[in-house]
Amino acid sequence: MLFNSLDYLIFFPVVVALYFAIPVKWRWLLLLIASYFFYMCWKAEYVILIIISTLVDYFAGLKMGQMTSRKKKKPYLVLSILINLGMLIGFKYLNFFTESTNMLFREFSIDQQWPLFNILLPVGISFYIFQSLSYTIDVYRGTVQPERNAGKFALYVSFFPQLVAGPIERSGNLLPQVNHPLAFDQQRLVSGLKLMLWGFFKKVVIADRLGMFVSKVYENPTEFSGLPVILATVLFTFQLYCDFSGYTDIARGSARIMGYDLMINFNRPLVAKSLRDFWNRWHISLTTWFRDYLLYSLPYTKGKKIVIGKLYRNLIITYLVMGLWHGAAWTFVIFGLFHGILLVLETIAEKQRNWFFEKSRINDVPFIKTTLSILITFSILAFSVLFFRANSLRDSILLMTNAIDFSNFGQSLKVILKDYEVLFGMLMLIGLMVAEYLQNKYNLVRMISARPVVVRWPVYIGFFFFVLLFGVLHKQMFIYFQF
Repeated sequence: MLFNSLDYLIFFPVVVALYFAIPVKWRWLLLLIASYFFYMCWKAEYVILIIISTLVDYFAGLKMGQMTSRKKKKPYLVLSILINLGMLIGFKYLNFFTESTNMLFREFSIDQQWPLFNILLPVGISFYIFQSLSYTIDVYRGTVQPERNAGKFALYVSFFPQLVAGPIERSGNLLPQVNHPLAFDQQRLVSGLKLMLWGFFKKVVIADRLGMFVSKVYENPTEFSGLPVILATVLFTFQLYCDFSGYTDIARGSARIMGYDLMINFNRPLVAKSLRDFWNRWHISLTTWFRDYLLYSLPYTKGKKIVIGKLYRNLIITYLVMGLWHGAAWTFVIFGLFHGILLVLETIAEKQRNWFFEKSRINDVPFIKTTLSILITFSILAFSVLFFRANSLRDSILLMTNAIDFSNFGQSLKVILKDYEVLFGMLMLIGLMVAEYLQNKYNLVRMISARPVVVRWPVYIGFFFFVLLFGVLHKQMFIYFQF
């Protein structure tokens, strides 16, 4: 069930109405049933995977909660990791590893080919498995207590607003809210609806409109060169942001209406001043997950001394795995490796960069320094998403080669200027960036909310009809559903 579908626009109000109509003690059960129904609308039999993950981690959590030493807890943590990652690898990466092995065999003329399996990737599997795993790791570390109610733990794993594309919630944040639901609050209702509307604007007005041009170029890499390739790559960077952050806004707004607060997953990442700054702002629930459960779990000390080289190694490994988390393809491996290596180089070169800014007197003009830092970071990011979006490594290389071919620049420019959907999408992008700037600097939402009813409600209603009128309303899948 897509957020941007009529099904959800019927499903969600019904769930909310029932949620506040029934006794408080049964609300978790209603949400659990609704969450399983929501997921089963995709492919019903794959709900079995959620149930397996839930039962294994519930059992592992209870057993670890009965023990005091990590040594005794470890077998149950290992059980949780093996079963969860085993399902993830089996459904998401088995064919990738098989194809790569077969390719290697052919390269060395080895007469052996392993069979491929016709497996459909279960939607959201990377998200709910990481969410469930974070619980067992936290119980193992002693930072959270095990949840004894199996149904409430199942709701934590499957909570429908964030089930298929996050945010990846920690049990320390979501489970207490499951155990202590809030009463109906009109302010939360209005606030949640506004956040949902903003998410729909980013998704159907901007992301899906830009996606039409991006798909035209990336699905036909041999037919475009120069300006269209560069523009499509830049626009995909914005499309990816609007699509994913739009989903998160709708998810957070849906949860807020029912009294749940989900974590902020994006913080204006496209105005980041460095790659490190970008990853602190982008998909925050995932980057903090890898930071807390992988980066600093890998060895990086010798005795009591931190070994910088090991930290750099861990950083590259973490981003390599993070790239692979996004998809079973070499393009994602390269994407992750690219960011890991550049983050290390960025850290090493930080003193030299600061020296350059000081000697060139750029530090004396903060606006120039900030603008230059944002442009450099965005350019690196846009180059890297060329791998993220390309259908294959061959396509990404072809597009890179075509991007520097400006032999048809004039003709390409005319084609783009006649594409009114692209131009309108770019205009909406400018509006989005201005609105985000005003929200960050002046709290635009609070400013509008402080206006009289006769002012603010026409703004809300007008914006609602604007989204209906200019939205691309043919149910485009959210990009991160494929991960």
